[in-house]
Amino acid sequence: MLNKVREQRNIMGLSQKDLSQRLGVSRPTISNLERGIYDPSGTLILNIAKIFGKPVEQIFFIDNVKLE
Repeated sequence: MLNKVREQRNIMGLSQKDLSQRLGVSRPTISNLERGIYDPSGTLILNIAKIFGKPVEQIFFIDNVKLE
């Protein structure tokens, strides 16, 4: 799964630690998510989208295909 988590996090001026604390996950989880080596749960995906104020399909992608 590909994502724009790093891009959105930077737009909001959040560090990986800041985002991890808001989500209740570890900082390495955010790092692994951003590098594409961790596929988040549905709950985590929804919580990330909520924090960024964006629809899920503007943040997460499968096999280089945008979900819209």
